[in-house]
Amino acid sequence: MTKINVNDMLTSYDKKNLTIATVCSHSSLQIFNGAKKEGFKTLGISVGEQKKIYDAFPLGKPDDFFVVDSYKDIVKYAGELQEKNVIVIPHGSFVEYLGAEKFLTLNLPTFGNRNVLIWESDRNKERIWLEGADLTMPQEIKDPRDIDKPVIVKYHGAKGGKGFFIAKTYDEFLKRVKKNKSYSIQEFVLGTRYYIHYFYSPIQDNAYKLSKGSLQLLSMDRRDETTIDEVQRLGSIQELEELGIHPTFVVTGNIPIVIRESLLPKVFKMGEAVVEKSLELFGGVIGSFCLESVVTENLEFKVFEISARIVAGTNPYISGSPYSEFIQPDLSTGRRIAQEIKYATKQKVLDKILT
Repeated sequence: MTKINVNDMLTSYDKKNLTIATVCSHSSLQIFNGAKKEGFKTLGISVGEQKKIYDAFPLGKPDDFFVVDSYKDIVKYAGELQEKNVIVIPHGSFVEYLGAEKFLTLNLPTFGNRNVLIWESDRNKERIWLEGADLTMPQEIKDPRDIDKPVIVKYHGAKGGKGFFIAKTYDEFLKRVKKNKSYSIQEFVLGTRYYIHYFYSPIQDNAYKLSKGSLQLLSMDRRDETTIDEVQRLGSIQELEELGIHPTFVVTGNIPIVIRESLLPKVFKMGEAVVEKSLELFGGVIGSFCLESVVTENLEFKVFEISARIVAGTNPYISGSPYSEFIQPDLSTGRRIAQEIKYATKQKVLDKILT
């Protein structure tokens, strides 16, 4: 658990001049754009140099940059960033490059419950959480010698699919596994992938009501992954593997998608169960999170992972999605985060959504 005292930090903050800050990567254009729409100042934490690319996107460019030599240096400048009234918005690159342990002790007010990292970054704990919420997950193979069907091997942590691989036998597993890294083995589930983007507010009850607060569905996506999404053009996977060509799962982009409307009640039930279990386990996931799922031909969901922060799959929806349009026009996940901070500031409950 973190020992950060948010209230102590916030006592020195000018609440009328809060600055939304994040690392210049991943979903930062969306975060800055959404914050600007809600009237916040924005700060881009840039590694090495000010990123010229942001000049090409003036509506997504931060008002100012804070340049550091490396991600690890962000911790050293926490005091200086506090003086700028910074509230940090975590995203996948930010957490991965800084490291979960350092992020847990980052002495800056952070949107969301950073203790979720303990449950999200460890695939064993993640399974306890999701199965405890009665979600159906792909079968876990604890002993690789029991591999007798296609499985996917995943390394712990958020790495954009890098290093994941398929194995059909124990011998294939031994040839490809990196034994110095923690991993999990799951059955490879056939179906359609849906990455479902939720937003949970513990301080507002104007949406799908839970025992505390309410839940929204903001959007969905699919991931474009290399080389698994293109390798079939060259022949069957088996033929290619015999030639030493193995499919990989590195995410290179995101594809917008909607699900059949009759499945939406299941989508909300899953989100509800995940939030309720998180409240029991570690005080609750706060804000945006994503359930990564496969829908089988029997219209059953199998959830294989959770990302407990804004995901890059929300980037196709800077001006809203087919779902968020039914909540508010022009509502991105980045803007929804800014709205939550704005509401909490007005209601003087920032400590309920920051850690």
